[in-house]
Amino acid sequence: MKAFRCDLHIHTCLSPCAELDMYPRAILRKAREEKLDIVGICDHNSSENVASVQKAASGHPLTVFPGMEVSSREEVHTLALFDNISRLQHFQKLIYDNLPGENDENFFGCQAIVNENDEVEGLNQHLLIGATSLSLQEIIDHIHSLGGLAIASHIDRESFSVIGQLGFIDPTFAFDALEVTPRLGLAKAREAFPDLGNYTFITSSDAHFLRDIGRAFTELWMEAGNFHELGMALRGEAGRCVIGGT
Repeated sequence: MKAFRCDLHIHTCLSPCAELDMYPRAILRKAREEKLDIVGICDHNSSENVASVQKAASGHPLTVFPGMEVSSREEVHTLALFDNISRLQHFQKLIYDNLPGENDENFFGCQAIVNENDEVEGLNQHLLIGATSLSLQEIIDHIHSLGGLAIASHIDRESFSVIGQLGFIDPTFAFDALEVTPRLGLAKAREAFPDLGNYTFITSSDAHFLRDIGRAFTELWMEAGNFHELGMALRGEAGRCVIGGT
């Protein structure tokens, strides 16, 4: 087994709050510069650039996990990671069916759909910056029903986090891990949240700008850089683990 450097929370130019330079090839170039082994592409309430990033990564020693950062009706952000595009697309349909509103590019920002060559092929018209009508519990349940992993986003943030929005983490929320921001980091996470000892902690960049990719990453001790091993590491199974996360 070996240590894999993983940044599991990266946005593309599809997210209205991300810079337009967050194209697939630029993201991958920066990820390689930061010596990352695995990245997770998690745009707000949409997955339409994930396949392009995966295609752009073809032939390179970098694994791209398909994902999304979903906003519940409580405005809690959750990372949804899956082992393949097909399952993510099933999840995408559910999200679009429960995502009201239409984007106003002048007010909220551009939502560019691009191909693996960084060429713009369209604009997403959904209000991706908004919240779905699904409850947090419903989102977690749907992620797990599709074999995905549900990770609570940036729990140390005052806004759009489960603690910031609800004040606590209900033990019935079966998160597979809790993410903390680079500002806090893994070393201080246990000290900051002593009552959450039953959860695995990770940290990610939550990059909306190229310069931020890899500013935080989690080292996972695994046998291979695949989704099955990721799940085992988050659960601490068979010697797999988050390095520094316990």
